[in-house]
Amino acid sequence: MRDKSAADPVPVPAAFMNAQNAMLGLRGRDLFATVRSLTLQGLRRPVYSAKHALALGGQLGRVLLGDTLHKHNPDDPRFADPAWRLNPFYRRSLQAYLAWQQQLNSWIDESDLPADDRTRARFVATLLSDALAPSNSLLNPLAIKELLNSGGSSVFKGLGHLYDDLLHNHGLPSQVSKQAFEVGRNLAATPGAVVFRNELLELIQYKPMSEKQYARPLLIVPPQINKYYIFDLSAEKSFVQYALKNGLQVFIISWRNPDARHREWGLSSYVQAIEEALDVTRAISGSKEAHLMGACAGGLSIAALQGHLQAKRQLRKVSSATYLVSLLDSQIDSPAMLFADEKTLEAAKRRSYQKGVLDGRDMAKVFAWMRPNDLIWNYWVNNYLLGKQPPAFDILYWNNDNTRLPAALHGDLLDFFKHNPLTHPGGLEVCGTPIDLHKVTVDSFSIAGINDHITPWDAVYRSTLLLGGDSRFVLSNSGHIQSILNPPGNPKANYFESGKLSSDPRAWYYDAKQASGSWWPQWLDWIQQRSGEQRETLLALGSQNHPPMEAAPGTYVHVR
Repeated sequence: MRDKSAADPVPVPAAFMNAQNAMLGLRGRDLFATVRSLTLQGLRRPVYSAKHALALGGQLGRVLLGDTLHKHNPDDPRFADPAWRLNPFYRRSLQAYLAWQQQLNSWIDESDLPADDRTRARFVATLLSDALAPSNSLLNPLAIKELLNSGGSSVFKGLGHLYDDLLHNHGLPSQVSKQAFEVGRNLAATPGAVVFRNELLELIQYKPMSEKQYARPLLIVPPQINKYYIFDLSAEKSFVQYALKNGLQVFIISWRNPDARHREWGLSSYVQAIEEALDVTRAISGSKEAHLMGACAGGLSIAALQGHLQAKRQLRKVSSATYLVSLLDSQIDSPAMLFADEKTLEAAKRRSYQKGVLDGRDMAKVFAWMRPNDLIWNYWVNNYLLGKQPPAFDILYWNNDNTRLPAALHGDLLDFFKHNPLTHPGGLEVCGTPIDLHKVTVDSFSIAGINDHITPWDAVYRSTLLLGGDSRFVLSNSGHIQSILNPPGNPKANYFESGKLSSDPRAWYYDAKQASGSWWPQWLDWIQQRSGEQRETLLALGSQNHPPMEAAPGTYVHVR
């Protein structure tokens, strides 16, 4: 057990939004309603507002005289340039910004608004203060230096990038140079073949990379809101290749990108499709059972599948289940969820049913506003103020390779977050069968990210407690995606684990021990123990009943 003091609190993701917001969206009218309530608060209490205005004026006066009243976060990359500390003009502009930010938050905290309204107000104030940061202006010292170094060309390049994004990226700064990557060439390039296809998915089997392989195969189920190749980026990051090189037979699902014709595909449709893929995986491998691995919404899907199989007394098909940053307990406390009410939920469902799908670009916007300094204003500065191309980064390329959700599945996920059905037996019905996760006695291995703002780690921990069988929980020191992409050799990687799962995430964290390195080797040892005997590797893909169709990555991954 580590020595934890009061200064070592239980970590929480430093963000306002999460997976619920991506499903629900965030309407401008809700934000404007909060701004209106703040304005009315100021008008109703003029003396209170004047007190804070005078306090701000006094601080600005001292800033003009050269006083340094506020310390900025030294880890904030927006103000890393020495000019923000050493140059009198930039030091004063930063101090004025920090003073305004501090006084605005103080004005909200000391108001007589109800607690929920104050939380909404702090959320809007954070978005506003991030947008108005002096680093986002043309006077950014980095922009001035680039202007001089480029002879003024950075301005024209920046305007060109802005014009291009307005036309082709829905007004958001591009996060990645898309010309640097091609799926099937330098992404999703591990050799394999499509061995099964139905309306919803293609099943890819990969060529072995070891002299011997374990009898029980692994079926990976990616989230329906993303393309599968997050598991197969570059060779050094490829989870697929890591598993193959260590003797596992690997199959993966590549989801079809739905359109309006597929609006009726709901959670039951996807569970049925996964069950088909599981049966094909078992048939090709010759194993009576297979391992399941699900990421994010894919984890919810494999849990629902196991509950369905348990109700049919067919759970023996599953040897083990791995859950990567997956929510089964959907109770998440988030300031942004205070904007959600019954009307908002019904409006979100109605919009997707009218269109037939929830567009992945709409979800991407919400995800970007989860971390605006990292995912919006950082690229605003780089692309427009500095006139530079966005970086060539494979994870961001994948993240921007948007997919859609069929309306029925979108509605099912909204109901999942609203009712939290898996926390009580029979609360969720899939394929006509009620689900009781406590009766799912399959051994499980769950991964959460300590900095995950999409599926917060404490909710993932509570999800683990819903499962029957022998459950193991590991907390990675990363965010949502980096928790999955955690190959051995990363010197910054570490994780927390405790042999005992208590009912309280805080108590578990207090008792957990920190270990250096990636969780991948721990998972590999765990799943190899459950994978049966090793045998000579069979190089042929598919089988007589399921012959290879075409080479990986298949066709569905290319549908936009």
